[in-house]
Amino acid sequence: MVVTRKDEALPATTNPNYDRLSELKAFDETKAGVKGLVDAGISEIPRIFHNPPGKFEENSVSGESQFSVPVIDLGGLVEDSVRRKEIVERVREASETWGFFQIVNHGIPVSVLDEMKDGVRRFYEQDTEIKEKYYTRDLEKPLSYNSNFDLYSGKSTNWRDTMYSLMAPNSPNPEEFPEVCRDILINYSKQVRKLGTLLFDLLSEALGLNPSHLNDIDCTEGLTVLCHYYPACPQPELTIGATKHSDNDFLTVVLQDHIGGLQVLHHNKWFDIPPEPGALVINVGDLLQLISNERFKSVEHRVLANREGPRVSVACFFSTHLMPTNKLYGPIKELLSEENPPKYKETTVRDYCLNFNAKGLDGKAGLDHFRV
Repeated sequence: MVVTRKDEALPATTNPNYDRLSELKAFDETKAGVKGLVDAGISEIPRIFHNPPGKFEENSVSGESQFSVPVIDLGGLVEDSVRRKEIVERVREASETWGFFQIVNHGIPVSVLDEMKDGVRRFYEQDTEIKEKYYTRDLEKPLSYNSNFDLYSGKSTNWRDTMYSLMAPNSPNPEEFPEVCRDILINYSKQVRKLGTLLFDLLSEALGLNPSHLNDIDCTEGLTVLCHYYPACPQPELTIGATKHSDNDFLTVVLQDHIGGLQVLHHNKWFDIPPEPGALVINVGDLLQLISNERFKSVEHRVLANREGPRVSVACFFSTHLMPTNKLYGPIKELLSEENPPKYKETTVRDYCLNFNAKGLDGKAGLDHFRV
């Protein structure tokens, strides 16, 4: 699966000797993921990981120091009403412009954040024989591990492995979790759910709604935790850790380590989201953009591959994902008027996620399918 410079000069679509599907299957059948390639000592990445020609040049990387993703201090939120109004205003501004912000003094101890990152490393650094029992492409299973959920539908394969677990409303039996990260995964998820309730209160207020509105319509009902592992890459200029995409949920809470690589698209330029000690990254998901009728923005983002690694991150998605449901979500009626009619059709969370998963991380907005 290692390609030569001669092969590299030929696009995959025109090279008659390149059988992408066979290479994808061979990679998938190892059940060892990207980490397995690195452990094997490769010096050149397989062709399936190569970005399509010109992919990196779609948007420039910003060097503008006057713009940066907002960092919001939640300290004093509960006991100081004036401080709360200031925080709500900052959350509103960030959600309407960047779609991203970082939070500090959020109530989850740094020791818990560090142990969660360590737990992810422990899982991936086990022998393949132990990890492979969790390896599956069945996205409806409550617990799974694989490399690239859209391996067979994506235009290129990302330099990333992922462990996925649905933690709410119906969490797997604790015995089903990998022993090396079981306790911290359960503990961290509980703390993120509590934080999520607070964040949705603030977002409700930022929309001018009753503070409990978004919680009352069950935006916090589901929580899915994705534990990502990005091994060090010998040729980071040829691939990417996560293709440009937006998130198919209401809200995402991201814990990232010190390595960095997460970037957000703002005014058609890529901006780094630098790791802040003790901080969590918050981003608006597609479903929150839909129900806010575009008041809040679900913004595209990506993760770069890096020679340094492994990079680990934990992304907590507030969504019931593929859980069967008849509950419809559309633009919130209190936000609509003759001047601001609905921009989106109603959908269930499951139907939205099925559409998103079918198209994969193709760099196209999943919301377009649901526009009025």
